[in-house]
Amino acid sequence: MSTRFRTSYPGVFYREAKRIGRRGKERVYYVVFKKDGKFYEEKVGRQYTDDMSPARAARIRAARIEGKRPSRKEIREQERQRRAAEEGRWTIDRLWHEYKAGKEPTSNLYIDEKRYEKHIKPAFGDKEPKDLIVLDVDRLRIGLSKAQKPQTVKHVLALLKRIINFGVRKHLCDGIRFSIEMPKVSNLRTEDLDQDQLATLLRVIEKDPHPQAGPIMKAALFTGMRRSELFKLKWDDIDFSRRFIHIRDPKGGPDEKIPLNDAAKSLFESYPRSESPYVFPGIDGKQRTNINQAVNRIKKEAGLPEDFRPLHGLRHVYASILASSGQVDMYTLQKLLTHKSPQMTQRYAHLRDESLRKAADLAADLIGGAVSEKGKVIRLDDEKD
Repeated sequence: MSTRFRTSYPGVFYREAKRIGRRGKERVYYVVFKKDGKFYEEKVGRQYTDDMSPARAARIRAARIEGKRPSRKEIREQERQRRAAEEGRWTIDRLWHEYKAGKEPTSNLYIDEKRYEKHIKPAFGDKEPKDLIVLDVDRLRIGLSKAQKPQTVKHVLALLKRIINFGVRKHLCDGIRFSIEMPKVSNLRTEDLDQDQLATLLRVIEKDPHPQAGPIMKAALFTGMRRSELFKLKWDDIDFSRRFIHIRDPKGGPDEKIPLNDAAKSLFESYPRSESPYVFPGIDGKQRTNINQAVNRIKKEAGLPEDFRPLHGLRHVYASILASSGQVDMYTLQKLLTHKSPQMTQRYAHLRDESLRKAADLAADLIGGAVSEKGKVIRLDDEKD
């Protein structure tokens, strides 16, 4: 046992010990006192590590005698219990990290992580879902609405909902006792290109040096596939003999199959394969997560509108061409786009209606020509079928 050194404060002494992390020594202060007939000797802190002094040690001694301060041992036990309780709590932050760990590192997950870190974690990260009340979520929604677009607010709230539902589904936590109110969003934006714009785009793609950007844009145009579906597409998903593409997990729904048309078949057959299982692989042959810079360069070179989204916009072009042809009904278009509900496909209905109107006008012109020929009325019911 090292030597005890007295101080000018009653019941306070120190021992010398090696300084932590540095050369030399420092004082380690102790207090002694009697309480409820029992004698106590307790360490209260180190000179440098804990910034302890004889005066401070004396104040701690007085607080211990009066029962206003727990001992260091009790503090350590309280901290141990707190950590144990924390480890058993499935907070929003802990649920998010568990949710994220089970997801592929896609661009969508990257965007979700940005939304979580910026909007959800500061508000709810240390809370359990059962602790949330309607007012908490209302405050988040109202606060976001002041600076963000309704679609962004909806994405943030939808992510919060997914995290909570994940925890409930995995039996990790209790859910919330209310429904999260989503902002109303007009999701009827339909991007389209006219024939000249489309022709210019295809010419620019042919000249662009990037090995994947152009083919990915063509694939979006020829198949109507989503960006995430193209990034996940593997060679094993393309059946060249039976002429279909197997789409894995389309926007969180069940797997789907869409026809492999001639244009897409020709594109994939002429596209060089690598050792990666992915058609459009990313770094080290892994699944691609981003190609924004290259496709935006092509968009700019082709002079397309500023708000045109290079990949999702071409999916719209694919759908618009089919709808305006008048030869594809809405149910078929829904299946080709792998929409979960017909409401999602209705944004293209006006294009088909316009095509049908033109067909009806053509019929009226033809009928009008048959009814009147040089002023002579012809009875249509006399015509043979």
